[in-house]
Amino acid sequence: MDYLDYYGLTQEPFSVMPLNRFYYHSEQHDRAMEKLERAVEAMKGLAVVVGDVGTGKTTLARRLLDSLPEDEYEASLMVIVHTDVDGNWLLKRIAIQLGVPNPSEKRVEVLGQLFRRLVQIAESGKKAVILIDEAQMLKSANLMQEFRGLLNLELPEQKLVSFVFFGLPELEGVLRQDPALVQRIAVKHRLTPFQPEITADYVRHRLHLSGVDRPIFTDGAIHCLHEYAQGIPRLINVISDNALFEGYIRKMDLIDYDVIDSVADDLGLLPNADMSPLHAL
Repeated sequence: MDYLDYYGLTQEPFSVMPLNRFYYHSEQHDRAMEKLERAVEAMKGLAVVVGDVGTGKTTLARRLLDSLPEDEYEASLMVIVHTDVDGNWLLKRIAIQLGVPNPSEKRVEVLGQLFRRLVQIAESGKKAVILIDEAQMLKSANLMQEFRGLLNLELPEQKLVSFVFFGLPELEGVLRQDPALVQRIAVKHRLTPFQPEITADYVRHRLHLSGVDRPIFTDGAIHCLHEYAQGIPRLINVISDNALFEGYIRKMDLIDYDVIDSVADDLGLLPNADMSPLHAL
């Protein structure tokens, strides 16, 4: 028996993977989705989502990608994993994402190939959309100028490509390297940590989707969890997953704040000064 069997769960409720089936319809994430869908549908150019680590940017990016019908959009998601990126790499990568066969190594030629492919996409009745996760890694002003140039590609009364950037708050500083690009931001949204009541609902949501509707965490445990996680969804998942395993080892039907304290200590998370009164709940 593992902790899933012990608590009657059908699947891991607190995986840190950005799984679409666990998408939580918080007000701020739903509002962000509405803004982004409108931005790409209207081909407004550039949309930006910023938020601290673990606030759900990647989950939102994948949700947006999955929501775009394939018969209406030529859409793809790029994840930037390092800062060693130059303009030629960027243009070639975007060309590949949009289906350009054998993109040239030469900047001028790949731009021509990309323009022709974008025209082809537009003439087929589709809209070209590139989502870029971890966009704060694109640190140079030259890269921002490349995006500005791509956003200028258009036909009469028709934009040819839209971009959606997802990144940490420092992305705003990266964008400011090119003031003209900043002026092209049509939509901007900031993700923030959950409030305590949202954390509680989020935990219930995850457990419900995993087959359990009865309480597994006490109210005090939820409050303690929120304080240690500071309302950040990824940390909520990490602490909760470890707490379920710890509760299983201790053979506890209800996980209380003591388990959360123990798990947080093992993870090296620091308590907030105002947590003591919550332990009485």
